[in-house]
Amino acid sequence: MAPPPTTDPNTVGLMVDSGPQCVGYTNGLFASATLCVPGTAICQTYDHLLVDTGSVGVRVLESEMTLVLPEVTTSGGMPLAECTPFVDGTIWGPLRSADVMLGGEVAANLPIQLIGETTFNMPASCTGRAITDFKTLAANGILGIGVHLQDCGADCVQPTTSWLNPGLYYACSATDSCATAAVPQEQQVAHPVAKFLDDNNGVIIQLPSIDASGAPSVPGLMTFGIGTKTNNGLGGATVLALDAQGFVSTTFPIGGTIYTSYLDSGSNGLFFLDSQTAGIKQCTAKNFSSFYCPASTTYLSAVLSSINGASATIAFTVVNAANLTAQAFAFNNLAGPMPGFQSMAVPGFDWGLPFFFGRSVYTAIEMQGTPAGVGPYFAF
Repeated sequence: MAPPPTTDPNTVGLMVDSGPQCVGYTNGLFASATLCVPGTAICQTYDHLLVDTGSVGVRVLESEMTLVLPEVTTSGGMPLAECTPFVDGTIWGPLRSADVMLGGEVAANLPIQLIGETTFNMPASCTGRAITDFKTLAANGILGIGVHLQDCGADCVQPTTSWLNPGLYYACSATDSCATAAVPQEQQVAHPVAKFLDDNNGVIIQLPSIDASGAPSVPGLMTFGIGTKTNNGLGGATVLALDAQGFVSTTFPIGGTIYTSYLDSGSNGLFFLDSQTAGIKQCTAKNFSSFYCPASTTYLSAVLSSINGASATIAFTVVNAANLTAQAFAFNNLAGPMPGFQSMAVPGFDWGLPFFFGRSVYTAIEMQGTPAGVGPYFAF
C-alpha cells in the first residue's frame, strides 16, 4: 500500500506495512526519497526507507542504485567508506554525494552511504553482524532523522590514533584496501533535513492510534520544520531537552529506578531492561526470542523526564509476542528486553515505534533554533 498523498511541500507520507517485497517486516515505519546526481535531473526514487529517529543520514542499498553518484573523498582524493554500528548489526558501504529530495524539500550535495560490498569489501576491522544487502537489512535503506547534524561529528575528526575517534570512517584505495581515517564533519554522512534551505530545524512524525490487536498497515505523516510553517507548530507538546549524550530519563516503575533512554522510530518494539529486572517473561520460541511473552497482557507506567525539568507519564502495555496475529504488521504493545542491558553504558529504555502510535513526536536537531529553544530535544 502506498503512503497517503500530501499537498504541503514540507511533508512526506509514511506507512507502517509489511515492508518491501512483502518481506514481513513488523513495526517498520517507511518513507520514500528521491536521489539525484548533484545539480542534475538524473534521479532515482527509493521506496521503503526505514524512518529512524535513532540514527542520522541517508543510507540506501548499493545493489539497487542505478545512478552514478560522485564519490566522497579525502583531501588526498581517496574514496571514503563507513562502518556504521546499529543495535542489530553493522552497515558497511561507500560514501557518495547526492541531492536528496523529500516531499518538496531538497538537501543538496548531501553525503550519503551506499549499503553493500560492490565497491569495497567489508574489512575485518569492521566487526558485528554484517548488514550489506536486502537479506540482512529487510528494507531498501534507512532515512536517519535523529537529533545530530552528522552521524559521528567531532569525534571522527580526531586522528585515528585518538581514543575519541570510534573508527567509523575508512579511506580506501583502488585495490580495495581500506583503513580507518579522520574525516571532517562536512564530509560525514549528514542529516538530510538540516541541509534543507527551509524547515531545517526538526521533524514531526504523526501516526494514528491503533487497536490492541494490531493492524495490517497504518498510514502516517512526516512534517519538516518545527514552528516554521502553520502546519508544524509545537502547540501544547511537552518538550524534553536531551543530555550531552542525547538521552532523556525514564523512571520505572513510577517512583522507582531512573534509567537513561531515547525515542527511536527505527526500533520495532519497546525495548527495556531485561526479563529479571522488568519482571516479565521473555519468549523462548526462536522466532520471538527478542521479545517479551507475559502470560497475560501487562499494564505498565513510567515517567519520561529531561534535564530541563519537564516530564510526562507514559502508560503502556506488553502482550505475549507469540500470540500476535500474523496478518498484522503494526502493533502498539510489542516489547522486549534491551540488548546489552545491564551494562552501565547501555540505556535502559528504547522507546521504539509502539510509542509513536497515537502521538505527534517532534525531533529537534542540535544547534538549530526552534520556538522552544535550540535543539536537541524530543517533544510530544
